[in-house]
Amino acid sequence: MPECLSGQEEHMTRQGKAYCYALATVGLWSTIASACKLSLNHIAPAELVLFSSIVSCLVLLLVLTVQKKLDILRCMTGREWLLSCKLGMLNPLLYYLVLFKAYDLLPAQQAQPLNYTWAITLSILSVPLLGHRLSRKQILAIGISYFGVLVISTNGNPFSFTMESPLGIFLALLSTIFWALYWIGNTRDRRDPVVGLLMNFLCAVPMIAVYLMVTHGITLPDMRGLAGAVYIGVFEMGVAFLLWLTAMKLTENTAKIANLIFLSPFLSLVFIYFLLDEKIMLSTLVGLCFIVGGLIVQARVKN
Repeated sequence: MPECLSGQEEHMTRQGKAYCYALATVGLWSTIASACKLSLNHIAPAELVLFSSIVSCLVLLLVLTVQKKLDILRCMTGREWLLSCKLGMLNPLLYYLVLFKAYDLLPAQQAQPLNYTWAITLSILSVPLLGHRLSRKQILAIGISYFGVLVISTNGNPFSFTMESPLGIFLALLSTIFWALYWIGNTRDRRDPVVGLLMNFLCAVPMIAVYLMVTHGITLPDMRGLAGAVYIGVFEMGVAFLLWLTAMKLTENTAKIANLIFLSPFLSLVFIYFLLDEKIMLSTLVGLCFIVGGLIVQARVKN
């Protein structure tokens, strides 16, 4: 009997830790929209991508040093480095360049919910790229989510098709394509997740630097912009990824953890309201409910 109780306590402890790590990840993700918007007041989108990516590399190198896994990098083949160049071009290069530009053009309360449609984009791209088939419920989920996109994009007038920043809306949705393509590419990656992510960022940093030199030139930004880059590099691109990996390893059921993601966009609006002083529009809340509703329908189909 004591042995059974001990096993139950250990099981509950593992699941409890999984929830703690997952909730910490959700909390960090919820601050990123505000951090991006505040940083972009003092730094250009491409500069923010470059400096936050460099910081992320340092964080991941530190993690691998602590884990004593740095030697794995020396054993990587040319094919694996080539894969990292391809994945690094998608994330962080294209994904964050496009996403940060969208944040530069849109209110945070618009850009952030639109970015959450990446899971819907992933299911659509999985049809031609992975040979998946969409069920009727998945098609319904896509329709529900994209109606929410229309509500947010038109400030609550979905049938007017009038948008304040069509380019910003386009870029926010384009970023979901790059993110979905990145995760599809990751399905073929069998490396240690932290090692793989570090290699992707190491390959991407020179590409981002070249892009910046050609388009803007590299200069040292305002210290407030650099502080934002450090925050995003440490938490968005580094710590949050590690916390989420840990949560997924500890949990008994990934669905229990994955469902916590739906808290993030709503919590993010709270930070946007208090940190950015953006008045949250009813259309944002309604549209976000449609987007999350579509994601929930899709998740239930998969489960």
